[in-house]
Amino acid sequence: MSAVETRTVSRDSLFLLASIRVEQDSDVHKVRVRNLSDGGMMGEGNLRVKRGNRLEIELRNVGKIEGSVAWVQDNRFGIAFDDEIDSTQARKPKVEMDSPGVTTAESSYAHRAPTAPEPQKLRKI
Repeated sequence: MSAVETRTVSRDSLFLLASIRVEQDSDVHKVRVRNLSDGGMMGEGNLRVKRGNRLEIELRNVGKIEGSVAWVQDNRFGIAFDDEIDSTQARKPKVEMDSPGVTTAESSYAHRAPTAPEPQKLRKI
């Protein structure tokens, strides 16, 4: 590889986890996302893939994305997404409020502290 930067797409350098399913395999693998752009990502982990493998990737706040392995080097690999995403969404805190089936806890006043007594009603010792 040369030291000349040839990328035309900006990418975010970050550290988060993604779930990946390889082709028709039913197993889901967790990998670290080292950098992410709208068109692809670099993953790292104990997932043995080959160039050209089809993948289904699930990213936080982005959802499921399909793509293919563009390159492999040791335990790192590059993935080219089929469709561009908004990679800035993955940097935001995890959003669960809009997820179906997720309920929010109601405020409970069962263990609320009692109100303070009026000073004139306190007994002096």
